[in-house]
Amino acid sequence: MQTRTLGTTGPQSSALGLGCMGMSAAYGDPGDRAESVATIHAALEAGVTLLDTGDFYGMGHNELLINEALRGAPAARREQALTSVKFGAQRTVEGEFIGFDGRPAAVKSFAAYSLQRLGTDHIDIYRLARVDPDVPVEETVGAIAELVEAGHVRHIGLSEAGADTLRRAAAVAPISDLQIEYAIISRGIEEKILPTARELGIGITAYGVLSRGLLSDHFARDRKLAAGDFRAASPRFQGENLHRNLDLTDALRAIAEQKGVTVAQIAIAWVLAQGEDIVPLVGARRRDRLTEALGALDVTLDAGDLAAIERAVPAGSASGDRYPEEHMALLDSER
Repeated sequence: MQTRTLGTTGPQSSALGLGCMGMSAAYGDPGDRAESVATIHAALEAGVTLLDTGDFYGMGHNELLINEALRGAPAARREQALTSVKFGAQRTVEGEFIGFDGRPAAVKSFAAYSLQRLGTDHIDIYRLARVDPDVPVEETVGAIAELVEAGHVRHIGLSEAGADTLRRAAAVAPISDLQIEYAIISRGIEEKILPTARELGIGITAYGVLSRGLLSDHFARDRKLAAGDFRAASPRFQGENLHRNLDLTDALRAIAEQKGVTVAQIAIAWVLAQGEDIVPLVGARRRDRLTEALGALDVTLDAGDLAAIERAVPAGSASGDRYPEEHMALLDSER
């Protein structure tokens, strides 16, 4: 397994991380628990060390699932695992998001519950899921820094933070990485956020590298999304936007076929090629999807390949925002 370091102060991680959200929430079905555990075990066995979760994924279900998987893994693999946890999202019993809480007292309370659910004495990387507009980021980061000092957290991360927020946070304590959406059709970080992160020595853990399935080549144009699948509310999956975005996938398929790889592998390899300071998170829920994603590590994109991808899918070519309007308004990274 190739490795990368998360920023100048963060831990060494596998070059690909496993995003575990879909094993518990978001896609309209409860998921296959046995297959989810088996997928985590297969990832660990392949050398994947970074496991990404959130305390609000299935309202704690995902952390408990990771706990179960790690307890059943060989000791050597379990000890190598890195837990990356997002916190602070507030939800109703029905699962609706009703805000974010970055108050120092809340930070410490969220961490206590996560440690219990994960069954561990520390969280490797701890980050607020969305910057709380009502709490200065300095206060939130300061509270995580106190958890680091107490030994409950190893590293401080951020999620969907803008360039100015990165600077303010880094002035308080070392920041290992910024978790943010980055894909061939989601390139908003390239103008300000990515250069600022690199200036400050902050790594990037990129989620949405397959754009929630649009770039996987496994999403049919006539597919009916299950009830509760969050993609049904995503502008990129609606009406003509969906067809235009799948046209981009078709364009990528031509490049992938020339190289003898899959579209998903091209999409993941493209993110890997954007810099050694970037670790893509792949949201594989099954072992076959994980195997396909890991194959991206063997894909080398030369200058000609990257130019061909740029011609096929230029920056800004996606149709529709990556979140519904009300969720876009919550993103510090979009301000």
